[in-house]
Amino acid sequence: MSKNLNNMLLITSSFRGEKTFNLVPVELDCPYVECLFDPASKILAVITKTMKGSYHMIPKLDDNGDPAKLKVARRESGKTVKEQRVLIDTFSEFYIADEKEAIDFIETFAINASTFKYKPYFKKVEEKKNLVIQEPLAKV
Repeated sequence: MSKNLNNMLLITSSFRGEKTFNLVPVELDCPYVECLFDPASKILAVITKTMKGSYHMIPKLDDNGDPAKLKVARRESGKTVKEQRVLIDTFSEFYIADEKEAIDFIETFAINASTFKYKPYFKKVEEKKNLVIQEPLAKV
């Protein structure tokens, strides 16, 4: 692990159509691949370089390399192709849900934490005020 903890950069991004921020590594020995902030749930997802095996359902391929179609038109799940369970190495990830802990993490690892305006993303979006619908005027 890097002796210098400030080895990530805060950048502006979008997540599920909403404006947000990410952290990306600026040094090769950074222990993280990236960090993503979900503005809806206010959770910081941290993706590490540590690999772990996890099972995933992936399409089963036919002899031509195309997804094999099911003999039945459609399964209860709505899937139309055969699937197989495969062990795949994926990056380990963890989630920081506490605002103070997320800010501490950002201030520890982001080289631009003092200049990048990331704290407003932690604030709850004000609910839209109810629109006042005016009744049509009665004919006299």
